Amino acid sequence: MTDITIYHNPRCSKSRQTLALLEEQGITPTVRKYLEDILTAAEIKELTGFLGISPRELLRTKEAEYSELGLDNPALSDDEIIAAMVSCPKLIERPIVIKNGQARIGRPPKAVLDIL
Repeated sequence: MTDITIYHNPRCSKSRQTLALLEEQGITPTVRKYLEDILTAAEIKELTGFLGISPRELLRTKEAEYSELGLDNPALSDDEIIAAMVSCPKLIERPIVIKNGQARIGRPPKAVLDIL
């Protein structure tokens, strides 16, 4: 059992590179394919706390759904943004590595090393 989790999309090159980097460090993380095992609103709130960012900062702004759902509207609340991520998880930036209540987005992949 490991205390490190990666929120992973196997189709994403940065996500694959981050997972490979962890494995090169001798780490076998818990892999959560968040597009299949969808995060709850509470989990996203916790995750943004671990990252120290707002829900808006966790959004992938280049996804078509970002524009389609009007997520560029600055009047949207954090709860509305989180609800959009729950209903469309590909809007969540990836990959994310969590260890002991800290998290980093693997962009670039080496960014995760400072919590290991």
